[in-house]
Amino acid sequence: MSNKKISVQEKRERRNALLEMMFESEFRKDETPEEIYIISSEERELSADTCNYLKNIYFDIKEKIEEIDGYINSAAKGWKTSRISKLSLCILRIAVYEMIYVEDVPAVISINEAIELSKKYDDPKAKAFINGVLNKIKDTLESGTKKDD
Repeated sequence: MSNKKISVQEKRERRNALLEMMFESEFRKDETPEEIYIISSEERELSADTCNYLKNIYFDIKEKIEEIDGYINSAAKGWKTSRISKLSLCILRIAVYEMIYVEDVPAVISINEAIELSKKYDDPKAKAFINGVLNKIKDTLESGTKKDD
């Protein structure tokens, strides 16, 4: 990726596109992540930087899904990932990934952006659930129990 400064709006557009890919992969189980990425990226007019970003993050999330889901399962008391709506789960996965692996995005920003995605796409009741789960994960990570510490 280039070193060009990315606007808040472009970051939001990237998260929206990433959410769409993640959501599609929940339903298109007969297709590989590679196929979903190719189809999804062909449907959008994206810059080369955005395509690279989406490719890197999407495949990294898919690779680390068990670890990410472990954090979600620990924080969502009584709610295993199998019971969480597919849309809420995708939003949570993106935010948890950012909180763990994206150093230049503070956890509070990841949480706020997840809530914004929830407001835009999810059930109105989902934002409180997403906020609660992500804040528990943030507290866990800040307490020093982060996997790579």
